[in-house]
Amino acid sequence: MKKPDFISAREAADLVRDGQTVCTIGMTLISACESILKELEKKYLEEGHPRELTLFHSCGQAAMKTEGGIQRFAHEGMLRRIIGGHWGQSDRIMDLIAGNKIEAFNMPQGQMANLYHAMAMREPGKLSKVGIGTYMDPRIEGGKMNEKTKSCGYDAIGLVTVDGEEYLQYKTIPIDVLLIRGTWADENGNISTAHEAMVLEVLPAVMAAKRFGGKVICQVEKIVAHGSISPKDVTVPGALIDYIVVSEHPEEEHRQTYSWYYDPSYSGQSRSPMQAAKPMPLNIRKVIGRRAAMELERDHTVNVGTGIPNDSIGSVLAEEGLQDAVNLTIESGVYGGVPAETIDFGISMNAEALIPHDRQFELYNGTGIDFTFMGAGEMDQYGNVNSTKMGPKAPGAGGFIDITSSAKNVIFCSTFTGGGLKVSFSEKDGIRIEKEGIFKKLVKEVQQISYNGKIAYERGQNMLYVTERAVFRLTEKGPMLIEIAKGADLEKDILAQMEFRPLITDNLREIDTAIYRDGVFGLKAYMEGK
Repeated sequence: MKKPDFISAREAADLVRDGQTVCTIGMTLISACESILKELEKKYLEEGHPRELTLFHSCGQAAMKTEGGIQRFAHEGMLRRIIGGHWGQSDRIMDLIAGNKIEAFNMPQGQMANLYHAMAMREPGKLSKVGIGTYMDPRIEGGKMNEKTKSCGYDAIGLVTVDGEEYLQYKTIPIDVLLIRGTWADENGNISTAHEAMVLEVLPAVMAAKRFGGKVICQVEKIVAHGSISPKDVTVPGALIDYIVVSEHPEEEHRQTYSWYYDPSYSGQSRSPMQAAKPMPLNIRKVIGRRAAMELERDHTVNVGTGIPNDSIGSVLAEEGLQDAVNLTIESGVYGGVPAETIDFGISMNAEALIPHDRQFELYNGTGIDFTFMGAGEMDQYGNVNSTKMGPKAPGAGGFIDITSSAKNVIFCSTFTGGGLKVSFSEKDGIRIEKEGIFKKLVKEVQQISYNGKIAYERGQNMLYVTERAVFRLTEKGPMLIEIAKGADLEKDILAQMEFRPLITDNLREIDTAIYRDGVFGLKAYMEGK
């Protein structure tokens, strides 16, 4: 029986050669192979090798401005090219991209997660309509995130016609080294991911790497006796693993997520009392989340994206006692529970189910979900939305393009202006703008098309753009202002803070001031009234 070799983290780093393509599986810092990544960075800083690497990954894998994750690759010379879904929490990677120091190809996260299947099956990449009309489209930008990439002579995304219909071709990326993580390995190398807070796309990535003859290296917390892991609980059979690294410092380098070492309520070993989930304080994010949640209907399947939606929608539902009224999902494969916030995006306390990341996107891209709540950077006069490039910073799409392409209702959540905005609220008087933001988010033309308003309208989507002082609905002719906050002046606080004049409904309503209330605000009544 073939068994993997048990090696140190430094020996794993020594297996990576100059110019190779390294694939990592994780999301934020969940399931990060930190022991191996740390040694890989250390070797480069000491020896100048490995260099000129291509980094391939579907999800963002960092935690704001901290060390760890793909930040370990963020050295000019070490990294030549990155092909990934998201870098929004990796400031050093974004600096390399903005400075034209590396080539950067962005693909939709869900397309990448399922690209492993196509690669494993020797198919010519992943064909999909997801991304047509956005910056992924080769006729627009082709997912190329800086000038260096646009002039490099390589295309990661193509355009093909099948049976008279156009598709984007997300091209195959041969893998030389794959880094995955498990909780335990038995003596034969069988891998369990029991304490991981996500299932991710570990097995498909292993299959893809093996198809190209790549090395599969797995970091685990400990070794257990053969037979200790139930066959049904084996995520990857030992026969498919080449090397295993046992983390020597698991409390620092094998954490369940950035903010804590291990909490069984996030990986399904136990449940925490719901009172452990504290209500959000009344702030601008909560107010926006409350107004957005008023669109919900019972028993619908819902996705929440990173930013305001992830930080507010689940918390608002829990506070209102409605966490079971809808089927709340996260792109990582989570169903139910209360999502963790900000830096720990993608996991949920007391989840109902955890399914593979790639399988989740089959639902999102195929059937499409009832509601998605997404963050937004800016919207233009055509209803196009940019959530992927702000000035020189290019965080990438993540699951944004996949999910918004097929959802029946798309609710964008954003502050009206950005950069220093300060507001206060009261149920009696509504909103008070104490300090206006320094830059406008309602612009003539977005910097990058992450969401194509014209195509969205043609596919029959219901799209709303929700802010703390105004709500817009997408129409055939562009965004229409349908609600305004009490206390906000239409000319001074709305129209003067936009670069275009929107359509305005003849029946302009006032946003219900109940969303400014401390404590429960009555979401149940709105849902029952639909």
